[in-house]
Amino acid sequence: MKAIEVKNLKKTFDNTQAVQGISFDITQGQIFSLLGPNGAGKTTTISILSTLLKPDSGSVTLMGYDLKQETSKAKACLGVVPQDIALYEDLTAAENLNFWGKMYGLRGNLLKKRIQVVLEMIGLDDRKNERVGKYSGGMKRRVNIGVALLHNPKILFMDEPTVGIDPQSRRHILDSIKLLNQQGMTVLYTTHYMEEAQELSDQIAIMDKGRIIAMGTQAELIKIVGQSDRLTIEIDKDHSQIMDLWQSVPGVQKISGVNGSLDLLAEDSNQVLPRLFEIAAVNNTRITAINIQEPNLEAVFLHLTGKALRD
Repeated sequence: MKAIEVKNLKKTFDNTQAVQGISFDITQGQIFSLLGPNGAGKTTTISILSTLLKPDSGSVTLMGYDLKQETSKAKACLGVVPQDIALYEDLTAAENLNFWGKMYGLRGNLLKKRIQVVLEMIGLDDRKNERVGKYSGGMKRRVNIGVALLHNPKILFMDEPTVGIDPQSRRHILDSIKLLNQQGMTVLYTTHYMEEAQELSDQIAIMDKGRIIAMGTQAELIKIVGQSDRLTIEIDKDHSQIMDLWQSVPGVQKISGVNGSLDLLAEDSNQVLPRLFEIAAVNNTRITAINIQEPNLEAVFLHLTGKALRD
């Protein structure tokens, strides 16, 4: 069964086309990631699917309910973890969960039980009576996730849930997502962290400038770049002085740069590296570090857009 069906979704703000006719399906029980840089349209897509924004056109179905015609039934299936923290900092974690649980319509023993289950799930039962304002950013994120889980939704939307948090909280969140998925929850996850998409996802849609430019399993996406090597090269000057020269080297497929760091896709790193060193030496540029990686999602993005995912 399809948990989510999105067809030709479009949204424009003033003269900016934030979402340009995207379509995708998510099978019930999958983790599906929207992967792309900031400004790719991921948050706008999540906002439309969670009814915070109205699309200009297109359709959305959640658990068989049309989002436009059967809004209440569709929303009842959802738990939404927004990018921004949505908590009351003067309340404790337990009080926040109690407040939001009542907003979901939960009452009495059922609400108490769900609060306890969620506190244990997010690993904060021992600190439930502390004010959220005293929590670290990662702990606040975990409570934010807990709020979305109170009514035990069938679908969970998570919009960049690990931005700006400590490694321990990030690990806890990723492990929690896997556990929820093992219990049957469908997860739509947005991120600009390639390694998160690789670790979590059954299916990945790569977004850029409001469009889905590639979609499939990790293995299917990596096939797009074949056996190309990805090189990250650090130099002692601004990248613009040498990038055009390196682009002309036979075997260099794509190249992009930020300050003194360049990302390249090459057919064979062993063949192109001597020529890159030669050009650098002639132009008084010193190569300070080289990292060679096998094809990954970063290489796919570079191949499709001509720029690195972090650009």
